[in-house]
Amino acid sequence: MAHEAVTEGTGQVVMDSTFWVATAIFLVSYAIIVSEKVHKTVVAIVGASLMLILKILEQQEAFHVEELGVDWNVIFLLIGMMTIINILKETGFFEYVAIKSAKLGRGEPINILLILFVVTAVLSALLDNVTTVLLIVPVTFLICDALEVDPIPFLIMQVMASNIGGTATLIGDPPNIMIASKAKLNFMDFIYHLTPVVVIIMLVMLAIMKVFFGRRLKTREELKARIMQMNEREAIKDPVLLKKSLFVLGVVLTGFVLHGALHYEPATIALFGAGLLLLLSKTHDPHHYLAEIEWPTIFFFIGLFIIVGGVVKVGLIRWMSVKMLDLTEGNLLATSMVIMWFSAVASAIVDNIPYVATMNPLVIDMARQLWPHESGLSLLQHPELMPVWWSLALGACLGGNGSPIGASANVIVVGMAERAGHRITFVRFLAYGVPITILTVFISMVYVWLRYYVLNL
Repeated sequence: MAHEAVTEGTGQVVMDSTFWVATAIFLVSYAIIVSEKVHKTVVAIVGASLMLILKILEQQEAFHVEELGVDWNVIFLLIGMMTIINILKETGFFEYVAIKSAKLGRGEPINILLILFVVTAVLSALLDNVTTVLLIVPVTFLICDALEVDPIPFLIMQVMASNIGGTATLIGDPPNIMIASKAKLNFMDFIYHLTPVVVIIMLVMLAIMKVFFGRRLKTREELKARIMQMNEREAIKDPVLLKKSLFVLGVVLTGFVLHGALHYEPATIALFGAGLLLLLSKTHDPHHYLAEIEWPTIFFFIGLFIIVGGVVKVGLIRWMSVKMLDLTEGNLLATSMVIMWFSAVASAIVDNIPYVATMNPLVIDMARQLWPHESGLSLLQHPELMPVWWSLALGACLGGNGSPIGASANVIVVGMAERAGHRITFVRFLAYGVPITILTVFISMVYVWLRYYVLNL
């Protein structure tokens, strides 16, 4: 290494010029990302290239050292899933689901709101929340126009559903993908530990929405009849490709469930599914499907990993982890609660992806200080550390509901609403997002306390 951040034996961080330059790049990059003055992908690439040009991080470290560089498992898992979804959306499947949901609600706005909330949450858990809102929102506009109701409550609640549902699984929300990769957690770990609290949160949310929106969302009988006359089957553009896509998606989801036992990384399964579906689709030119991959998001991740790797190397993350332990005096219950609430607040202010990219190495470094004789899986999955990982995931994913910039899905829906002539103001989003975030994080706090520190399950 060109620079060692921590002196041997003492564990003290050396705050030399390299430390301060790396910290400055990190802080300035985050500040610009939050300001949204420059596209976040551009900021991430420039920040990463500065880390490399100034040799704070060597290229070998950035691309080939797991602790410091790009997490390729996250990158290729996203690419694989995006490819599968790009093919699936060509079939009209998502339009079919949305219209079918509206008809199940018998054209009643409150019923449609509740059904679309559940559908969005489930699809976000099985696919990913960004893709889900991209495909559900346009059909929501169609349904709301037919019913002549304000689409904004529908859109905001779908954002909430996407972030809540995405919390339940490894692949549902990018922060979970990142945490799983760093902590070596598998798909079933997330199902076992996070899905129960998400189900509880969903039931509470449905009850609150029924009370809050029940009398506000009304429409005329003739407009309800218009919804019931819609033919969802007409939305299916390619039935043969739909069957192939659902088959491959089933194989991939089964692979995710079994990947721990099969000893495959999730990225391997996602890439296999993408390749298989491209083959079965009999496309002569995959350019269209591959071009639709969210490449700016992929390069944002790559740049972000390198920026965070730089500050890990110089010792900023070590310094932060020491301060965290000092604050909680090494009490892991207190640490879990602090991380959960801090994550929720931070994720409402900044996108939860860069936040989790920073917190992952902090949690690992904190574990090294608490259990210096442990290493590998025994360190990353130390029984006393596991509640901290789950607290980070819950706080980051649910905290994303706190503001319009808290998660990628929020930014996308607000943008789509504005283009459709339905502007969601920052204040109106906060009026929904802040109370829901406080409620869901409080439920999660009680869940973590009861499950891991009272019942020890």
